[in-house]
Amino acid sequence: MDMRPPQQDLHARYDKVRRRSLALAEPLTDEDCGAQSMPDASPIKWHLAHTTWFFETFILERMEAGFAPFHPAFRVLFNSYYNGIGEKHPRAQRGLLTRPAMAQVRAYRADVDARVARLLASDLDAEQRAQLAMLVTLGLEHEQQHQELMLTDVKHLLAQSALLPEYMDVPLARAKAAPAMAWLPFAGGLTDIGHHGSGFCFDNELPRHKQYVAPFELASRLVTNGEYLEFVAAGGYFNAALWLAEGWDWVRSQSLNSPMYWQQDEQGQWREFTLHGAQPLDLSLPVTHLSLFEADAYAHWAGARLPTEAEWEFAAAQAEVETGTLHPSGAADDDGLLQMFGHCWQWTSSSYAAYPGFQSAPGALGEYNGKFMLNQYVLRGSSCATPDGHARASYRNFFPAGARWQFTGIRLARLAS
Repeated sequence: MDMRPPQQDLHARYDKVRRRSLALAEPLTDEDCGAQSMPDASPIKWHLAHTTWFFETFILERMEAGFAPFHPAFRVLFNSYYNGIGEKHPRAQRGLLTRPAMAQVRAYRADVDARVARLLASDLDAEQRAQLAMLVTLGLEHEQQHQELMLTDVKHLLAQSALLPEYMDVPLARAKAAPAMAWLPFAGGLTDIGHHGSGFCFDNELPRHKQYVAPFELASRLVTNGEYLEFVAAGGYFNAALWLAEGWDWVRSQSLNSPMYWQQDEQGQWREFTLHGAQPLDLSLPVTHLSLFEADAYAHWAGARLPTEAEWEFAAAQAEVETGTLHPSGAADDDGLLQMFGHCWQWTSSSYAAYPGFQSAPGALGEYNGKFMLNQYVLRGSSCATPDGHARASYRNFFPAGARWQFTGIRLARLAS
């Protein structure tokens, strides 16, 4: 993994990232923080403890003189999927952990933070300091991933209540009418794909390698709620010809007829549940919380397809990295490639697999990405929930084809005309 530390002071960055996780939990009650709404989501309390477990397990246990765990049972309770570390509490039962209480999890974070701070300030040789910087940087990037999950997991949790409560009492601004979708041509050719430069990246972004990209066209913006509503109204969820076979089985087995968080009231008006509570469906905003199956079916209906991840990355070299808020925003009335970052993760047609020459890190840290390279698809870009500074063109997110509780949307592509 290329995990060289940023140029800024590492301790200051550590403090900033760790404080943000606590700030994300601030609007929530302790009851909110302990609940788990489905096996794929985790309680906020678990996220706060697991990200702390990461620093305790992979840094303090390795490098702190006279190391002693904050609580021996936490090694099992807050291990996510690291078989090299040992036993794990079952993922689907994280919501049953009424103990430790939130107050003890906060104390756990404070204890580990103080010990990491002392380690960062200690007298280490050059090799130890480089190792520490690498591990702290990885831990912070890992925590930023969980910060995004905290928002999407709590959104799913709050949506289960008939109260439809908001996460944050801030109005959701109505969008201006979306600009007309344009098809932007890209010449393609033999290109370099993968991370480059001195900044951080995860191991699945490496090694940078040559790949041929045929000439293609990419939609200038994301598909909107209004455009997707036309697909819904046209019976798209009931037309087997549009769906992949597994997708058709999936949509029929769950009796789906609209995106996640869409609801139709008694008057036939559509509403969307957001982190701002239930809102009238804004037809100009990007459609989000779609599975790969839904994105692919819509693309077929629209006479297009989903981009490959190589096409997306090739085009993203011309895009500006934006930072999101708590919901995808409307597209600006500008020319060029819009909404590549900071709105919705964008499904690609590419299976999640290793790049040529990929190598996992040694030990338990090697379980971070490589062992998930099966039965998943790549998403590119970033979402409105992605932390500031966490997005880049080479970032490879990945989820199973049926996942839709993340902020996932549609970018259309087609071969060059």
